[in-house]
Amino acid sequence: MRGECCYQHRPDAKRASVEQHRPSGAPQQQQRANAEQKMIGFRGKTGNEKVYFHGPSLGEARPKVACFGRFVVPRLRITKQIMQMGGVMMVRSPRRWAFASVMSGLCLAAFAAGSLQAQTLANPAPVVVKAAYIPVITWLPAWVAKEKGFFANHGLDVTLSVAQNLSVLPGTLGRQFDFAPSTAPDLLKAVASGLDVVAVAASVFETEDNPSTQLMVAKDSGITSAKDLTGKLIATPTIGGVIHVSVLYWLKKNGVDPASVRAVEVPFPNMGDQLKAKRVDAVEAVEPFVGALRNAGNVALTAPLLSAGKEVLFPFWISSGEWARSHRPTVSAWKASLDEAIAFIKANPEEARKIVAQYTKLPEPVVQATPFPAYRTAITAKDIGVWADVMREIGQLPTPVDPAKLVVAP
Repeated sequence: MRGECCYQHRPDAKRASVEQHRPSGAPQQQQRANAEQKMIGFRGKTGNEKVYFHGPSLGEARPKVACFGRFVVPRLRITKQIMQMGGVMMVRSPRRWAFASVMSGLCLAAFAAGSLQAQTLANPAPVVVKAAYIPVITWLPAWVAKEKGFFANHGLDVTLSVAQNLSVLPGTLGRQFDFAPSTAPDLLKAVASGLDVVAVAASVFETEDNPSTQLMVAKDSGITSAKDLTGKLIATPTIGGVIHVSVLYWLKKNGVDPASVRAVEVPFPNMGDQLKAKRVDAVEAVEPFVGALRNAGNVALTAPLLSAGKEVLFPFWISSGEWARSHRPTVSAWKASLDEAIAFIKANPEEARKIVAQYTKLPEPVVQATPFPAYRTAITAKDIGVWADVMREIGQLPTPVDPAKLVVAP
């Protein structure tokens, strides 16, 4: 083909020009050699590209073609676009340009979709969790986990709602709440009645060196032993709760018929006034109300929970059995958040007390005087089994319940 030209990138060139050559009488090879000697070129970013253009002599109307390596593509238009993309020189027709634009758009869309999916997988949406709590210090780890972002760090979006009565909470699981506070007697009775509820994490253990509950009487009441309570009226937060169950067990162990004692439900904050007015003979108190009652001159008869053992499970967290078994990662994240909160409480007691004041609304002197209980999240079927034995002993668990089925560990 006449008028064949070659553009070769040279390191010393700064621009490109196209020079058309009229054919001479010289042989075709000589024409090509002469043309190549006259060509000036430019280098791309990589400095080693070669682009060949083949065209007719001036004055001829033959179609032009573009040659890339060994591939020759006819060009039906006289004008050409020479574009530099990443250092590679390319010649495009409008049709090729449109095709390349569409393919580039598709690639970018696929890349964006892949990036969005990767980002979603790397940062999944937090799991929405609803939990109840009782405004006493035993539930401090949940408050700390909420306030210090431990729940959020484990992918949980937790809403905490205050409740006053533990005994009604098992029936709310799976509908109103995902997690709720409870005690072993409440759990065992709920399961015996047909509810599918399980324990998922402990909160507090009652220990000999750190008791948090006391059976309190007025100093001038004349009551100094279990036998003195025969026929008396005891104020309890919940008649079927763990504190009252332990009081009844303590009475029986000390030779007193549990049926000989009456009970009335009274909220913790009102117990001191009821005892002072002699409307009740004894109260089942928990910290920080134990400290306030002592400061008012009242005395403790016993730490009732320790009648079941030297170290026993006190309150813990429960969930719907079906929900807990199908949401084990959420249960695991809940427990891990509480563990971090417990570590924070130990390392930052003063800051933790500020959170106690925030959730309990207690006066600052009371908050400062309240001891932290023995927080722990590990829970086993054996821990619940202790209370199953206690309840059978006092006749409050007529239906057999297998504690081994009542714990869903993460």
